[in-house]
Amino acid sequence: MSSWKIKVSICSFLTKRKTLLSWKIRLEIICGIARGILYLHQDSRFKVIHRDLKASNILLDRQMNPKISDFGMARIFWGDQNVAKTKKVVGTYGYMSPEYAMDGHFSTKSDVFSFGVLVLEIVSGKKNTGSCYTSSQHNLLRQTWTLWNEGNALELLDESIRANIFENEVLRCIQIGLLCVQEHPEDRPNMSNILLLLSSEIAQISLPKYPGFFIRKRNTETEFSRIQDDSRSINEITVSILHGR
Repeated sequence: MSSWKIKVSICSFLTKRKTLLSWKIRLEIICGIARGILYLHQDSRFKVIHRDLKASNILLDRQMNPKISDFGMARIFWGDQNVAKTKKVVGTYGYMSPEYAMDGHFSTKSDVFSFGVLVLEIVSGKKNTGSCYTSSQHNLLRQTWTLWNEGNALELLDESIRANIFENEVLRCIQIGLLCVQEHPEDRPNMSNILLLLSSEIAQISLPKYPGFFIRKRNTETEFSRIQDDSRSINEITVSILHGR
């Protein structure tokens, strides 16, 4: 497919070519990623937990359509399985849900958390550090939560695209992002509800609770590596890069 001759991660655009991502394009990317994750969680033959959703694993084609890539850490849930636990946590700081980073529990709601971080990164053009600092240095989740509670959520929007935007769309995305990164997995919406909220201007959105992020203390950081766990690997089944269209 000719559109796949160029594969560039959204991370590259957000760090080097922000102005090419208008608000309209960013919103379409967010919705495309959501459709891709919904396919993994609900519409594919197997329920797939990606476990490493992050900006560098979202590729954009020439039409700026998002594709979810890198299924090396993905796991399959069989039957009615909804939650699994691993002794070897894998993933990327800044995108991992608290229950996964701290206790090794992962589920579809772990991917929802990662999606929420992606939403806030796409809206703001900033990368989540994955750390919670003292004084005035905040990670993206804390910064968003602070601005939201102060009634200044629009200040989160990337300065390079603040002209010609629909404020209600931006605020809706920020609120959805915050719902996805709530501390407790049971409070986070599932991907079908997220798509409904993204596509509807009249759907009522609940108020988010405190986001989940954790402190990394110097010299006590947990080391994360790509170590195989006890769950069944997605590599046992052939899976192509997923089109989020």
